[in-house]
Amino acid sequence: MDKEIKGVTISPRLINDDLAPEKEQKWGWYSIFAFWMSDVHSVGGYVFAASLFALGLASWQVFVCLILGISIVQYFANLMGKPGQKAGVPFPVVCRMSFGVLGANIPAVIRGLIAVVWYGIQTFLASSAFIVLILYFAPEYGRYTEGSFLGLSPLGWFGFVFMWITQAMVFMFGMGAIRKLIDWSGPAIYLAMTLLTVWMVYKAGWQNIDFNLSESSLTGWDAFTQMAVATALVAGYFAGPTLNFSDFSRYCSSYKALKFGNFLGLPINFVLFSLFSVIIVAASMPVFGEIITDPIETVHRLDNGLVIILGAFTFILATIGINIVANFVAPAFDFSNVSPQKISFKTGGFIAAVGSVLITPWNLFNNPEVIHYTVDVLAAVIGPLYGIIIIDYFKIRKQEIDISALYTEDKTSRYWYQGGVNKHAIYALIPSTVAALFSSFIVVELANFSLFIGGILAAASYWFLMSYEWQLNVKKRNHVSLNEM
Repeated sequence: MDKEIKGVTISPRLINDDLAPEKEQKWGWYSIFAFWMSDVHSVGGYVFAASLFALGLASWQVFVCLILGISIVQYFANLMGKPGQKAGVPFPVVCRMSFGVLGANIPAVIRGLIAVVWYGIQTFLASSAFIVLILYFAPEYGRYTEGSFLGLSPLGWFGFVFMWITQAMVFMFGMGAIRKLIDWSGPAIYLAMTLLTVWMVYKAGWQNIDFNLSESSLTGWDAFTQMAVATALVAGYFAGPTLNFSDFSRYCSSYKALKFGNFLGLPINFVLFSLFSVIIVAASMPVFGEIITDPIETVHRLDNGLVIILGAFTFILATIGINIVANFVAPAFDFSNVSPQKISFKTGGFIAAVGSVLITPWNLFNNPEVIHYTVDVLAAVIGPLYGIIIIDYFKIRKQEIDISALYTEDKTSRYWYQGGVNKHAIYALIPSTVAALFSSFIVVELANFSLFIGGILAAASYWFLMSYEWQLNVKKRNHVSLNEM
């Protein structure tokens, strides 16, 4: 590793091979498209799309919300991915511009901890699909579903550990193997989803499928309010992977390719996958006599062996894809940023993996109230990070990046601030996070909008604080100039 970047001496406390600027940006639009396919195609994405009907909206209203929400996600993905693509650096290094070279550990650890929670939950979901396969081929193992240790049955533990190890093996081979996984898993999942959709429609009969899945029908202001909620939910669902999108955009060959990949992977891909999901859920009523929003349960109830195998394998692959993409890579870079010389990319990932077991994610997932509070808290914390990072790069920095200053502890460098921490970012982060949490748990009517509340407040306060300091510095320079005359 070079000891200098553009003539500036780098600090070993701020760099390792994984955090250094990427020199070979080989990813094209397809890899970005495949990244979003892996992120969208999951059990969570399936359940989420179907759950929007529970808000009392008609099919066309849900479709409009999907389009609006995912367009917001695409817009912010373009913004969050730009500095990473331009400089070839991951998310925690991008944060050094606004939080300082040492202060960047604050947003990095926050994002890393969020990923730990979801990594555990997604691994549990994948293990549930794996257990469906086990019981299909060996139903006698059903006796191992009885009893529990820390809330999980013996067979549940076997499935969870197996999926945990499988994902770790993929991760061990680094970003090259991860890229290959996401490049072909997305299309494979589409093929399987198409076959599953055709099978469900065949079993139900198209004429028997009713796409009005809601028990109520809203009109007027009530419908508008719920549409706003649904749109915010779509944006919030992708808040995590969009926040650290620079972890992947850093490998992209051009910003044009990045935006085209985002267009295909988000509005086009998300709406198509949602349509598949809704058709399957709607068909579950005539096929099973009840609405089933859990795709694993749907697959489990099917009476065709080939479909069961194909369906279970599809959701296993889909969940592994999103887990590695959204919840393994992020903490790998984030925790590595805390101590680059002691924690490598792989070590950071395994810290997250071990942490995901310790939180017993099955207990979180099986408690809707805990999941609700967890999601709300995470959204409240993520929003302010968005606001600070975006306003800093596009308004304060005018899209200029001093790459060498990202890796130096030189006290005269632009990202050193005071002791390596930008106090204005902290001053903007804390009250905006408190306000977002207040809207989540006190003014519950605004809970679904906490991501935007925190983001807007943080952006506005950070811009004010940074602009005010800039004006003070200008006055100081003018005062010095007058005294020297």
